Amino acid sequence: MAGDSTRSVHEAEPYDEETGSITTPIYETSTFGFTKAEEVPRAVAGGGGYVYSRWDNPTVVRLERKLAALEQGGDGAAFSSGMAAISTSIFAFLKKGAHILGIRDLYGGTYALLHDILPTLGFSTDLVETSDFGALERKVKGNTSMVYIESPTNPTLKLVDIAKAAKLAHANDAILLVDNTFASPINQNPMGLGADIVLHSMTKYINGHADLIAGAAVAGKDRAHTIKMMRRDFGGTLDPIPAWLILRGMKTMALRVRQQNVTAMALAEFLSTHKRVAAVNYPGLKTHPQYQLAKKQMKGFGGMLSFEVKGTTRDAMKFTESLKVASLAASLGGVGTLVSQPYNITHTQMSAKERAETGIPETLIRVSAGIEDEEDLVSDFRQALAAV
Repeated sequence: MAGDSTRSVHEAEPYDEETGSITTPIYETSTFGFTKAEEVPRAVAGGGGYVYSRWDNPTVVRLERKLAALEQGGDGAAFSSGMAAISTSIFAFLKKGAHILGIRDLYGGTYALLHDILPTLGFSTDLVETSDFGALERKVKGNTSMVYIESPTNPTLKLVDIAKAAKLAHANDAILLVDNTFASPINQNPMGLGADIVLHSMTKYINGHADLIAGAAVAGKDRAHTIKMMRRDFGGTLDPIPAWLILRGMKTMALRVRQQNVTAMALAEFLSTHKRVAAVNYPGLKTHPQYQLAKKQMKGFGGMLSFEVKGTTRDAMKFTESLKVASLAASLGGVGTLVSQPYNITHTQMSAKERAETGIPETLIRVSAGIEDEEDLVSDFRQALAAV
């Protein structure tokens, strides 16, 4: 099997048959014509061919196939946002009265979906302490139909043993969904560890340039087809222009992510010895409580870390305002380093009590390491901490 960089460049992108173009064309069309009427029913049923770009589009399909290959899946489904991918994939497999089991450390939008929205629709959910696998085992019920996890988690960088979670789900006839956004396909492949559906905000590492919004789900061919059919009705389909931009971004994904791994490690090591830092969360540090698990299930430790500033909420704000190379902004995974305080931007859906229980104090800073020279970033963080 070819390596990640080779597949990121070449997978699912043959030369254009008509022109020989080595890049995928943008099929910016809403609908597709037929020369034979008998071909229509098969295309409508999803058996091949194109009908309408809300259903399928050749540019988008190339992207879906490339990502599926990198994630060791049968096929993918691309969406207009990560939350569209998450919500559509969940609803595609929910049955009346189902129970959903998940972890507490989740992206704010996902937390709101599982904790607040699904219970109002007649589904029951349990979100347990992420680092306590026994809590997951104890909360399994007879009607548990899916287990939902992130690993590493946002923004606490906790890990879940994906292989164990898959065995737990399958032993109870449930499916395992894994949000792999923080790791990216370059650092981790959950389907190789037993996951049934892998989810991404392609806004982040897959595109990598902070210039569009997109999401994706990868699964075996049958489950991916089910998700795509649900996508037709929910309508969160990705447009071909951002799909083309993501295909372009993916060609350098392995190079970007590997540099971001290096940059994040340099920042984590620097911060772990700084007198103004109370704690650092990064799975690549040997002091991380799940360092051995990270070595076991990840190919790289990732470009995300978080740390607590010693002092007050205002001290943490002063740090973010004092940075000159890194930027204070939402999102992650781009070529530029970004910092944020999760309590007031990414996890506002949680109450203060819920954030405290999850390990998200107001002094926590989330860092998305970019591809800048690590010496410049360490220097920037040093001067910003001195300003606190």
